[in-house]
Amino acid sequence: MRIELYHASKFGNGAKVAEELRRVMEAHGHQLNTHHVKDANPKNLPPADLYIFGSPTRMGRPIGSMRRFIKKVPLPPGTKYAIFATHADEVPDKKTGKMPTEEELNRLRRTIPDLDEILREKGLVKVADKVFNVNPETMKGPLKEGWQEKVEVFTAQILKSF
Repeated sequence: MRIELYHASKFGNGAKVAEELRRVMEAHGHQLNTHHVKDANPKNLPPADLYIFGSPTRMGRPIGSMRRFIKKVPLPPGTKYAIFATHADEVPDKKTGKMPTEEELNRLRRTIPDLDEILREKGLVKVADKVFNVNPETMKGPLKEGWQEKVEVFTAQILKSF
């Protein structure tokens, strides 16, 4: 299987996930090429069996460069895609000290739903998604322990769809 992965990594966390995905997919016998969106032309993507898009989260939403990139992507309806996002790990509320509920986190973390909406409107078909958490103190990382195992799970979800 040929896979093209486009990420908008700002602090290197998404790039780490992309490289680990490449390594794992290649170990399964698949070809995966990684690209930063700033180095790619969204209107001229190479043909692939699957496209993966990865974005950091800024103010609860996908980073602007990734939103602009996928809005310009002219992939035909029925094309398969997967999405991953990097989010700061949850932290207790500063006033109450309580951890946010899953519902509250989902309202704050719109990266995957926002990108998914754009791609589905184009008629594309999602096969998997995954969130990778980063250290909440710095917002720059590092990725939370266990992220490599999450890459394995994400890979299995993707391969199961083919």
